[in-house]
Amino acid sequence: MIHIPVLLNEAIEALQVKPGGQYVDCTMGEGGHAAAILEQGGLVLGIDIDPQAIELARERLSPYGHRAILINEDFANLEKVCSRIGLHPIRGILFDLGLSSHQLGDMKRGFSFQHEAPLNMCFNPSQEFTAATIVNTFPEKEIARIIKRYGEERRGSEIARSIVASRPLNTTLELAAAITRAVGRRGRIHPATKTFQALRIAVNRELERLKAALKQALNILEAGGRLVVISFHSLEDRLVKDYFRKESQDCLCPPRTPVCICSHHASLKLVTKRVITPSRAEVIANPRSRSAKMRVAEHI
Repeated sequence: MIHIPVLLNEAIEALQVKPGGQYVDCTMGEGGHAAAILEQGGLVLGIDIDPQAIELARERLSPYGHRAILINEDFANLEKVCSRIGLHPIRGILFDLGLSSHQLGDMKRGFSFQHEAPLNMCFNPSQEFTAATIVNTFPEKEIARIIKRYGEERRGSEIARSIVASRPLNTTLELAAAITRAVGRRGRIHPATKTFQALRIAVNRELERLKAALKQALNILEAGGRLVVISFHSLEDRLVKDYFRKESQDCLCPPRTPVCICSHHASLKLVTKRVITPSRAEVIANPRSRSAKMRVAEHI
């Protein structure tokens, strides 16, 4: 299955790709966005924590030769990676935070509750901490907290109780069944959807890693460089929105503070005040794009 990059034209336009400019794709995937940047004459450093994604992208981007630099790394180490290979200055940085079709379709990864698979859910296949670790060893209260926090699932306590009562859970279908027993099945959305999202976020420390990478992006972007983030759930989008808003303000002191004491200076300019979403035509062509939200900021 070929992964279709989401908001491709919008992202390339937002990055303002220029021939000879240096760009970082922090979530390389299968190289769809990177190929479009390379096509316009840019140089791309592609980072992905998933070694299989890097191999798929390497084959796809081989025609671009040395202008495509691919590294199997965690984007939470963004600044170190760029320093190690001597890439400076950076003209644009892209994060596409969604799962790739390859990851969803790989039965061994356990991202989907539609097929029997081990309870893995790791972006990095060599990682030892998995979804099975959480559901089979964590206390009930901690499982409930994860489900409520990262899945925004209001029935997290009931689901956690069912998970603990069903231990040991070894496969995705066993976990989905335990969730369904707790909350029943109503409507078109599968009752396991939010819990699987929560476990995946917790296993891969997605929000913590994104927060760290956004801070590092400001340290390596040149003046006028663009930061583009495509997110797929509200927690990610809220984190990006809040970070962009904070870094686009000069003073962060409480409103009644008579004199600024925070010494904060704006480092970003908001390019998109409103979130960018896929067109109706894109959603029809690629239903997985429907929840995508893109925000863009420019380094001052």
